[in-house]
Amino acid sequence: MKRMPRTPKYRHHKGSGQGFVELDGRRIYLGRWGLPETEQRYHRTVAEWIANGRRVAVPVEDITIVEASAQYLEWAAIHHSERQAAILRTVLRDLNAIYSRLPAQQFSPKKLMAVREVWVQRRLTVKTCNGYAAEIKRAFKWLGAHEVVSASVWEDLKSVTGLRRGRGEARDTDPVEPVSIEAVNAIEAHVSPQVWALVRLQLLTGARPSELLNLTPASIDTTGDVWEARLSRHKGAWRGKSRVLFFGERAQRILRPYLLRLADTPLFSPMEAVKALAQACPTHRRPDQVDNPRKTTREVGDRYTPASYRRAIRRACVEAGIAPWHPHQLRHTTATEARKRYGLDAAQALLGHSNADISQVYAQVDEAKARAIAAEIG
Repeated sequence: MKRMPRTPKYRHHKGSGQGFVELDGRRIYLGRWGLPETEQRYHRTVAEWIANGRRVAVPVEDITIVEASAQYLEWAAIHHSERQAAILRTVLRDLNAIYSRLPAQQFSPKKLMAVREVWVQRRLTVKTCNGYAAEIKRAFKWLGAHEVVSASVWEDLKSVTGLRRGRGEARDTDPVEPVSIEAVNAIEAHVSPQVWALVRLQLLTGARPSELLNLTPASIDTTGDVWEARLSRHKGAWRGKSRVLFFGERAQRILRPYLLRLADTPLFSPMEAVKALAQACPTHRRPDQVDNPRKTTREVGDRYTPASYRRAIRRACVEAGIAPWHPHQLRHTTATEARKRYGLDAAQALLGHSNADISQVYAQVDEAKARAIAAEIG
């Protein structure tokens, strides 16, 4: 069992007759020993020290950007996902490259715009620049709430508006388009059965790649006619939102072979794909061939990541001789088809969006219907 850290004691300095407490290797004198107000000051000092992460509070005007960043990163490492924490480290590294020695209390809207200009010059997209700036604003919101800096710093930073598309301030990106079914079918012969199963499941469910890659047999409820997977880890989990994937008859046929494994293991394993490929290849290196050593140091994991899944599809597109597409386009394809057949509300429910406006981004307008209506009324 892990021991709780000990609370520093209220001590008596006999030479001066004062009470004191030792925090972070330094003595803090509290007043005359034995007085109620001195003991009260001790309890208040220790409580503030614990609330500050067991660190002696530095005066607001003295703490620097790099010191404030370290405190926020320490908190974020516990409360953020690995991906969020990695993004945050990138953002704060750029912030500290310019302003590490600046007192955090002096960070201003103009300085935030100066950091943002670094990202613009790096040719990052409008969306990425705005997202990174929002991370800095969130950091100063937390720092203000914990009295590391004045809350007024965050209030001032809120006045910085985001970059806009088409204004030439940062690189624009083309909207994500649905991928055609013909382009999807073209890669079947060039991917492993596991990747092909993931592709088909995305088309049938509209799920994000990460939502399928994290599935295990234990996460799927197979008791009903329509199977369900209630996800605890997903994009909107930190907002308290729920996300459920539904699997109909066709999706169930895809899933069944992958359910025959330990309850907490990933359904789709690149290790299985590599072993199957090795068994099917007569010239593949065998463990007993000591004169034919491994030619790569690459290690194959027990689960696909969004990046490895995306790379597998890109390689397959190149081998098939078609324009590369990425897994997120499958979600757009499903949304467009759902909206066309069942309406915007259906697309919203299928994709797990709480706002129909977001579904509009995914569900491409059915041009054939618009063309027919225009022919009739105009």
